[in-house]
Amino acid sequence: MERSPRAALSLRHYGAAPGSHDHAHFQLLWGWQGRLELEVEGRGARLGAGQALIIPPGARHDFHSREGSRCFVLDTADETGLPLAQAARVLELAPAAQHLLRFLAARPEAAALEDDSPLAGAAARLLLSTLANVAPAARAVRRIDWPALEAWIDAHLAEPLDVARLAAQVLLSPSQFAARCVAETGRAPIAWLRERRLLAARRLRAEGRQVQCVARLCGYRSPSALTAALRRDRG
Repeated sequence: MERSPRAALSLRHYGAAPGSHDHAHFQLLWGWQGRLELEVEGRGARLGAGQALIIPPGARHDFHSREGSRCFVLDTADETGLPLAQAARVLELAPAAQHLLRFLAARPEAAALEDDSPLAGAAARLLLSTLANVAPAARAVRRIDWPALEAWIDAHLAEPLDVARLAAQVLLSPSQFAARCVAETGRAPIAWLRERRLLAARRLRAEGRQVQCVARLCGYRSPSALTAALRRDRG
């Protein structure tokens, strides 16, 4: 767990996920540009412009933005005025907060605001005050690029694959991914993965590859395991 820093408000850029982490303090994010995909304690969220998110101390989280995202971020150990019941939920910003963010983003010092400066200190207090009566946003569902995931699976069939590893590719928890897989493909993850293995195995066999080679390339324990799987599939 990271140590709590001196409270600071800054405009930060987010891109590829650096891995999950947690803080000993509250971290508040106000979306300014782009979309930021997050997972907080296994719960997925999508933060866009005009929205805010409160990450409580000790909450394990990670983030990712394919196109890049910019957010105003406040790290603070003071929970005064925070709507704690709405922590880890995406909140819709009041118009006053959006006007304030627009003003801050136009300032040349926006990328390096410090809480002990008059501007940053006043901005942080005003932003916190706008959270008093915010409403939770409609829960966004993180989109899964199924063709891209299939291509990744096909390139890694020779490796051990499980639900957790597939879920990590789309930045979801294993339980979230399993539920989405059933809802969007009509199959459980393991059944879906088994179909990818069989599809690749049939293609390679049709190309004349030996059973032993195909079993290794498609992740089967042995040639006999592959033969049995192909036989069951035909039956």
